[in-house]
Amino acid sequence: MELFPPLQRALAEQKYLDPTPIQSQTIPAAINGQDILGCAQTGTGKTAAFALPILDFLGYEKPKTTSNRPTTLVLAPTRELAVQISESFRVYGKHVRFRQALIYGGVGQAGQVKAMRGGADVLIATPGRLLDLMQQGHVHLDGVEIFVLDEADRMLDMGFLPDLKKIIASLPRKRQSLFFSATLPPKIRQLAKQLLFEPFQVNVTPKSTSVARIEQRVRLIDRGDKLASLCDTLGGEGVDRAIVFTRTKHGANALAKKLHRTGIQATAIHGNKTQSARQKALDEFRQKRVRVLVATDVAARGIDVDGVTHVINYDMPVEPESYVHRIGRTGRAGADGIAISFCSADELGQLRAIEKLIGQPLTIENPEAKLTASDSSPAKKRDGRKSSRGRGPRSGAGKSGSNKSRSDVQGEKSHPWSRRGKKSNRGRTGKSRRGTPAR
Repeated sequence: MELFPPLQRALAEQKYLDPTPIQSQTIPAAINGQDILGCAQTGTGKTAAFALPILDFLGYEKPKTTSNRPTTLVLAPTRELAVQISESFRVYGKHVRFRQALIYGGVGQAGQVKAMRGGADVLIATPGRLLDLMQQGHVHLDGVEIFVLDEADRMLDMGFLPDLKKIIASLPRKRQSLFFSATLPPKIRQLAKQLLFEPFQVNVTPKSTSVARIEQRVRLIDRGDKLASLCDTLGGEGVDRAIVFTRTKHGANALAKKLHRTGIQATAIHGNKTQSARQKALDEFRQKRVRVLVATDVAARGIDVDGVTHVINYDMPVEPESYVHRIGRTGRAGADGIAISFCSADELGQLRAIEKLIGQPLTIENPEAKLTASDSSPAKKRDGRKSSRGRGPRSGAGKSGSNKSRSDVQGEKSHPWSRRGKKSNRGRTGKSRRGTPAR
């Protein structure tokens, strides 16, 4: 790809030889200054797809670093994902001279304010804390040349749209925008239409939107039997490292304690924990001091740990899109994985919504199961492989809470412009160094 030589050196040290599909399609277009709309499953290399073009730009162009005014802004929905992105920039940019700052909530702001005052080429931030520092005058976005929105669909799911509107309205009209998401629901497409100029679209996600190397199963089970079934599963052969997802923060804490009482080492991670506590839980899980991590959806996309053999949905996700991100914690980097979802009678609506999203029925481990709740009849009909969809009351699962917000964003649409400057691309000629005319 003829990347900036120090970048090539860092990639060689990491033994990166062949780009993933999202990387091979995205990086050349991004280097040429095009807006990007990229869709790919988690674990396919999306971070490198935007980090490498940014570092390539910083290496060749060497833009002036100004106090409190970043050159590049990367927005992420969770603290864990922001930290993960920052680490990727550090690894890839090991031999590139650049400064980065990391801004997120849950910790004191003094260190973050100091980092911005010293100047940052790359600012990686979560929306809430970034907006707070902007309002205090510690961050100004009028100098941003490259804007990255990572996990855009999760941003909307988590209710960040109002904050996004304010942040985007503060960006300059002349910029390059790169949007990446694991799914492209209508709201994200509408958002992209508002903010991207003739984007180069990359979609390497299979139509089913579920990860091909993950064995996906559903266990029909009464809610009162879930804990015993979970303990049996975690004690089974081949369960080396597992992430268990619950619906609520209280449920995550309670389940971790119950597992401890049965002799299973587990720790919980969720939004109510401080950043240091969340990082401690992740470190314990990575270092195998505990082999079970109990998490809520807020952590679904920020957990990047190799060797997760199992993902277990103790509670079915309310948002069907969250299912894709949950199970994406296993089967990463070409490995196989197993995802098991515990589905009680009151969660059958969520199951239907997930199957509709991924475009295929999930394998039922025990189709003969008779759930005790009154709406257990659909489970019986599944045994005969006859669809019960559309009949009877639905739980309402799958309806995004973000539907209450307008999906249009009060920001300027990008204009024809190459981030390398109007006169030339990278300051050399009127063409990009790939031979394609700059915008």
